[in-house]
Amino acid sequence: MDPINSHRAASLTDGADRAVSSDRPSSQGYVAFSRLVNAAALALAVLLSAVPPSGAAQPLRLLVLGDSLTAGYGLAAEDAFTARLGAALKAAGRDATVLNAGVSGDTTAGGRARIGWALADRPDAVIVELGANDGLRGLDPRATRDNLDAILATVRAAGLPVLLTGMLAPPNLGRDYAEDFNAVYPRLAEKHGVPFYPFFLAGVAARPELNQDDGIHPNAKGVKVIVERILPYVLDLLARAGERADRS
Repeated sequence: MDPINSHRAASLTDGADRAVSSDRPSSQGYVAFSRLVNAAALALAVLLSAVPPSGAAQPLRLLVLGDSLTAGYGLAAEDAFTARLGAALKAAGRDATVLNAGVSGDTTAGGRARIGWALADRPDAVIVELGANDGLRGLDPRATRDNLDAILATVRAAGLPVLLTGMLAPPNLGRDYAEDFNAVYPRLAEKHGVPFYPFFLAGVAARPELNQDDGIHPNAKGVKVIVERILPYVLDLLARAGERADRS
């Protein structure tokens, strides 16, 4: 029990004893009353000890705005990227709540449309993982750029640190498309001055043993690899978020 709360309980008990010492109806009644007061004081002390002191650090809230790669498509809930990332952060000694804002099939346009209400969850930091579906559908890289630009601007306007994760275009779309698409991410990271993880599927893409049968979505082993690789970047992001929380 907290020493301060123990002192409070003792003070309550002493005060009650003094209050009844001058007018005790009977020895038996006094004993019963005293026991009742002691029990009440003990219960109050336990209650006080369960309340965190004001100013105690609360877990940081990390929002992951993404698509099926972060939503956990085809996986058990405990194997989804956000769940695995939360477990890895805890193992690394960082207390954080990871918010899964991944929507399977989402494009950067979809992420742009919902970033406002996603921020209503009051995160302390944001990871942006979008664009895979833009590439798979062969969407204009200029539209991908504009959407991600708006998302990053919105997050930065909210004063939140953000980690941008990159995506690479499918090789079947040709070199010109790939060059335009792949250049979107590093240029935006530089423009907004945000940390950049070059390729979300690094170490996993094109490795059958790390992907589901569709060859696109990582399996549980693949998610583990992604988390291991991106973890240092996320820890740095949360360190920035913690500094911001301390200042505020």
